[in-house]
Amino acid sequence: MNNGLTTTCQALLNVLQQGIQHHPKRISAAIAAVLLTGGGGAFAVAQLAPDPADLPVTTLTEPVASLASDLALPDLLEAPAFTLYRSAHVRRDDSAESLLQRLGIADPQASGFLRADALVRDNLLGRTGRQLTAEATDDHRLLRLTARWASDDSDDFQRLVVERASDGNFAARIESAPLSVGTRLAGGIIQSSLFAATDANAIPDSVAIQLAEIFSGEIDFRRALRKNDSFSIVYETLEADGEPLRTGRILSAEFHNNGTTHDAVWFQEAGSDKGSYYTLAGNSMRRAYLSTPVAFTRISSNFAMRLHPIHNTWRAHKGTDLAAPHGTTVRTIGDGVVDFAGWQNGYGNVVYVKHSNQHTTVYAHLSRVNVKKGARVTQGDQIGAVGATGWATGPHLHFEFRVDGQQVDPMQMARKSEAAKPISTAAQSAFKQVAQQMRIELNAAQTIVQAKAD
Repeated sequence: MNNGLTTTCQALLNVLQQGIQHHPKRISAAIAAVLLTGGGGAFAVAQLAPDPADLPVTTLTEPVASLASDLALPDLLEAPAFTLYRSAHVRRDDSAESLLQRLGIADPQASGFLRADALVRDNLLGRTGRQLTAEATDDHRLLRLTARWASDDSDDFQRLVVERASDGNFAARIESAPLSVGTRLAGGIIQSSLFAATDANAIPDSVAIQLAEIFSGEIDFRRALRKNDSFSIVYETLEADGEPLRTGRILSAEFHNNGTTHDAVWFQEAGSDKGSYYTLAGNSMRRAYLSTPVAFTRISSNFAMRLHPIHNTWRAHKGTDLAAPHGTTVRTIGDGVVDFAGWQNGYGNVVYVKHSNQHTTVYAHLSRVNVKKGARVTQGDQIGAVGATGWATGPHLHFEFRVDGQQVDPMQMARKSEAAKPISTAAQSAFKQVAQQMRIELNAAQTIVQAKAD
């Protein structure tokens, strides 16, 4: 009998297997129907269960660990206090209120103190360009205000400190400290002019002027610049509490102009009271004459024929007119002796300086004269200031270069003048070390320039 049952079961399984193989869709539909029917039944049963609202409720209370070490949860609702830091520069028209507002400070007590304190009035308000840093509470009340500045010829800086004391009242004091020297790398690519490139790269004008003067004997910055010329510079910054107050000299520079590379490095021999610029190969860049008696500026009238602005006739202009603001410093372009200093007809206030080789330079239309006849001057000495005296329609310097009494093009004479002596043999080793270090820093500056261009 068992054998018969086994045989019957085996036959039934064979039939089912054949049915699945021949009618898979029908079998799937049948299974789905069974499942849906079962689900419906389960749904019907679920509806017969008790209402959850009628079930008994039990409340459990467990201690929760603090989210901060040893602090209860209510204590975390009080946020910790913090200090705000801001910086700015003093503007000419600043009042106590506008200055604090620009620093993000809302503190009537502080503004009242700034208005009333004599040290603040004398050394802060209206002192254009002075650097400011401020510390304030998280509700914008002043804790400490610091202003820093330094004169151009000083190695120290002044610090005005306005501080809130423990009793809540303010006090002001003046401190003095030495400036520290830092170094910065910079550079740019010429698109239109040198000053446009330096402005685009946040390079101070004083550094741009130095750059133009260093290479003035090699590059005509008014006519020879080309688009995509580039330059790299390493220059000093004079810093107060880590913040730059003014720039120092350029330590090294490189200029790529129309396919030619010009380089320069500052070097001062041990025991010498003066330094100078040299090429990285050690050749002096200092010439007997500077290319211009004022800081780099635009030429308003070249050494050529022109229509005279006062007489309205065509005349040979035997000099160079340099447009510059009234009061701009005028310097002698080379070593010599003052041959005349005073008033002379159309020249107005004028200074004549005699140099070697029968050379004489003339500086006219000055607003003031700083030297007297017979005084010995060296290259770069201040001899007066730009003005509009004599036959002048506006502030500018009329500059002449004379050889044996005859006027010649001063720019050409400056470029043709002899270079100073090269590095001495004794200083060659020290110079090579400086030049090697400057080469590394110039390469780093050039990398920055290329990264910006990309």
